Amino acid sequence: MDGYFASRLHHQLRAEVREFAEREVRPRIPAMEEARAVHRELSLLIARQGWLGVTISSDYGGTALGHLAKTIIIEELSRVSGAMGAMVQASQLGVAKIVHFGSDEQKKTWLPAIAAGECLPTIAVTEAESGGHVLGMSATAVRDGDEYVLNGRKIFVGNSHVGDLHGVVARTGPGSGGLTAFLVESDRPGLRIGEQSPTMGLHGFSFGELHFENCRVPAANRLGDEGDGLAVAYSSSVLYGRANLTAVSLGIHCAVLEETTHFCAQRHRYGKPLHELPSVKLKLGAMQSRLMTARLAAYHAVHLLDEGMACDAELMNAKLVNVESAIDSARNGMEIHAASGLFTDRPMERYLRDALHMFAPAGTSDVQLLRLAEVALGTSKGQWSKQLSDLVRMAPAI
Repeated sequence: MDGYFASRLHHQLRAEVREFAEREVRPRIPAMEEARAVHRELSLLIARQGWLGVTISSDYGGTALGHLAKTIIIEELSRVSGAMGAMVQASQLGVAKIVHFGSDEQKKTWLPAIAAGECLPTIAVTEAESGGHVLGMSATAVRDGDEYVLNGRKIFVGNSHVGDLHGVVARTGPGSGGLTAFLVESDRPGLRIGEQSPTMGLHGFSFGELHFENCRVPAANRLGDEGDGLAVAYSSSVLYGRANLTAVSLGIHCAVLEETTHFCAQRHRYGKPLHELPSVKLKLGAMQSRLMTARLAAYHAVHLLDEGMACDAELMNAKLVNVESAIDSARNGMEIHAASGLFTDRPMERYLRDALHMFAPAGTSDVQLLRLAEVALGTSKGQWSKQLSDLVRMAPAI
């Protein structure tokens, strides 16, 4: 299943997360689906397992197991609940900004708390008017003595309603050098969380709005220097966002195939199990092939990331392949289930809804293809994975 990428500790970690997901997460899914609201209790329970510290150095209380281990954690949670896999992946975006751009004091303050599950971090970049065009953002941060005053609105913030520490990118000046990132505590005056709106899928996970109204933030909360905001946003998306969403898609994909093969063994047509029908067997074969290819792309990309090697293209491709494959297989699963897949007593319709949520974040499939075309043409604009390789590389005793 893991090929040559995984070690004994990776296999142990997978078994640990899978057992937890079956025991603690699966029984809560009906309630999450019915409520269609964030499940704070379960989010905190998962955080307390220490899994948010998987890419945090042991100097700050993390396990430093690296990006492949992170992928396995997210994959196994997503195999049971895409919402809880999404919760962990969004938290890891919050980890990235501190690991790569935080000062020594910021790392000492926040990373141990995150690793212990006492703090859920987020990253807030996207705005309603600019969408994925980061340079089009209009939220502002104006220096006032030893503070900055933030005003504006951020949308699609993962963990918006459970986050304790928001990484916010705002405009401090014109152009690409005019973006700056800040750490903003969730209880800081002037920060308001918007109402959570119902969504198609990922029930139990929140990705809502943050409103800043003359929100004062100490200059000590600034991440890096003024003008580093674009690097914070892009590196978090490229190195963590694409890999993390790949992992969620991979877990959902695995669940789709498991559920569909189980259904085919249960159902009989013409005196034989459903999977004996040639048309059904062909679809199962296609689903298996997609899953194998998707997992290989995912693990290869994060293996390179753990080794500190340039791998922006591999991360783009992994996100593209895994998202598209999971959606295609979920559609095949629904076709095999036929009318039975439309009812909520089976999870197939949930898998399809959750898989579709992976399409837009960190770049749609069209965005990945455009960037990969630049790789083919030799016109790509640099490698974030290479620039930050010293901080990305993990050296666990595995």
